[in-house]
Amino acid sequence: MATKIAQILGRFGLDWFILSIIGMIILASQFPGPGIAKGPFSISSLANIGVSFIFFFYGLKLNRQKLVAGLSNWRLHLLVQACTFILFPAVLLLFRPWLNQGETAVLWLGSFFLAALPSTVSSSVVMVSIAHGNIPAAIFNASISSLLGIVLTPAWMALATGDNNHHIDMSDVVIKLLLQILLPVVAGLLLNPTRLGQLAGKYNKQLKYFDQLTILAIVYTAFSESFSQHMFSTLGVGELFILGACLLGLFFFVYLITGSITRLLHFNREDRITATFCGSKKSLVHGTVMAKVIFMNSPLMGILLLPIMLYHALQLIAVSIIAQGMSRRR
Repeated sequence: MATKIAQILGRFGLDWFILSIIGMIILASQFPGPGIAKGPFSISSLANIGVSFIFFFYGLKLNRQKLVAGLSNWRLHLLVQACTFILFPAVLLLFRPWLNQGETAVLWLGSFFLAALPSTVSSSVVMVSIAHGNIPAAIFNASISSLLGIVLTPAWMALATGDNNHHIDMSDVVIKLLLQILLPVVAGLLLNPTRLGQLAGKYNKQLKYFDQLTILAIVYTAFSESFSQHMFSTLGVGELFILGACLLGLFFFVYLITGSITRLLHFNREDRITATFCGSKKSLVHGTVMAKVIFMNSPLMGILLLPIMLYHALQLIAVSIIAQGMSRRR
């Protein structure tokens, strides 16, 4: 029975991880104490260490030769990265005059943070594979997007918060980015040709579980802080429904725009699938770990993470349905 339920949920992009995130939010609402505790062995401190290991393992799994070899399909790569880091933020900036004020200001900031994030890695490649797209190009774009996001995501956030009450102190952010993200990635890249790189590739599934457990710890501590400060007292079910509908609209807008551009550029079917799937997706992994670096354990962090968690679930459901349909038509 449990297996059958898991298979049904899997068809719609819902797995144990998404359900666990919901569970962490519920747990934080009822028992925020452990999440806001401080100390060297607190959940928050362990999550900080986990962030560094996530990016170290990410660099360790990156093959430099394959990245260089993937540069030839430059039109596809430029389109995916432009959609990821230019089209998404531009759409959110259009709505800034109406949404970045009053009670909607924090939700707009969280949505803009979502828009500034890189594309996903694992789920993009999986969905492209299901739809029979260009898998090597999907791997290349997801990897390059993650590296670019280390610089571009904080830069966009500094630009978006430069003239409001949520201004980010970039001097602290840059130091944390260097120590907690960039240096681990570089160390991993340098060690990729060694035995450690081979082991990382061999135990990729186990490392994925480590990533997910770290994200769950970050989600729990972020929402514990927000619930303890009563940050969700004015946010009701209606607002969540509207936010979800807007994020789903954002996904389909970018998906359709990207698809239209691929047709104008006369991409083949495989490249069209890769461009639309990679260009319209956002990474929950990078969203949660970079939020911990950029927002410095702010009590608003739980609310700021809401858009990326909603978008993650909605994009998986939407892309799963689209990919399955493409696979059947082929």
